[in-house]
Amino acid sequence: MKTLRVLLILLLTPLSLMAEYRVYQYQVMSRFPGEYQAKPHIVTSTLDPVSYLSYHGGETSIAIDLMRSWTCQGHTGGMKDYCLGPAERSIAQEKEMASAEVKK
Repeated sequence: MKTLRVLLILLLTPLSLMAEYRVYQYQVMSRFPGEYQAKPHIVTSTLDPVSYLSYHGGETSIAIDLMRSWTCQGHTGGMKDYCLGPAERSIAQEKEMASAEVKK
């Protein structure tokens, strides 16, 4: 009876849960000569390196180099943009602080 009461209390207690996801940034290059994407380009994705490579045709079609990764709070549902990386966040904060000082 006591465990049932504890279980009921736990079920009725609101829990604040936050989802988290990892963002990866790759340098991707096509292995097919003459393609418009034969030059390296930067791609941001939530797929880990193995999944990204498999999803996009494997090692025979593309070459990828992991440049950096970071974690974000929330979820990517509803076609939301990924959160900014640490470097971009820092730059945005500096710009915000500079514009706040100019207004004073």
